[in-house]
Amino acid sequence: MCDPEKENLCLYGFPNETWDVALPDEILPPELPEPTLGINFAREGIDEKDWLSLVAVHSDAWLLAVAFYLGARIGFDKEGRKRLFQMINGLPTILEVVSGAADRKQAEEKMPNSISKSNKSSSKPSRQSEMKSSKVAPPPSEEDDDEHGNTMCSACGGNYSTDEFWICCSVCERWFHGKCVRISPARAEHIKQYKCPACSSTKRARA
Repeated sequence: MCDPEKENLCLYGFPNETWDVALPDEILPPELPEPTLGINFAREGIDEKDWLSLVAVHSDAWLLAVAFYLGARIGFDKEGRKRLFQMINGLPTILEVVSGAADRKQAEEKMPNSISKSNKSSSKPSRQSEMKSSKVAPPPSEEDDDEHGNTMCSACGGNYSTDEFWICCSVCERWFHGKCVRISPARAEHIKQYKCPACSSTKRARA
């Protein structure tokens, strides 16, 4: 399929998560960022793993270019662009998937969670207190001012502030303004484990 003897070939990704290698589409809208041509040429004289990584890097670069091009066309403001960037960073890159780094990272993230779950099961009150502390904003103590000052909302990119309600995703452990994810303090009291929009959509896609 990627014979170096063939003409310039491109890698195409489709909404159903399938891929295809084919000639460039002649009717591609001229204003869109152009994908890398000739991915088949580099295959000759290079290790297959390195070649796949090279294709993955070019694919990542093209997807980022298209995402921010569409953001500019739609008219995203500064906060919209920040949110788009945060959402993209919340997902593994194609290179991470191809190299297996995404699976390793996911396994590493699950290990501490499984250990903490076994510890939580030994005491029901401690389980409830730990779960509650993972949902709402950290207490505004003076000793932690420096630490929380570096915390950023994963939706809008805004810095931590003690006078705003924050909530933490139980899956990816990222912090969000309550207003950015439409969660009020009253509603948070009834949520056992909060999942941010990105983690919720990922779960639905896998299902």
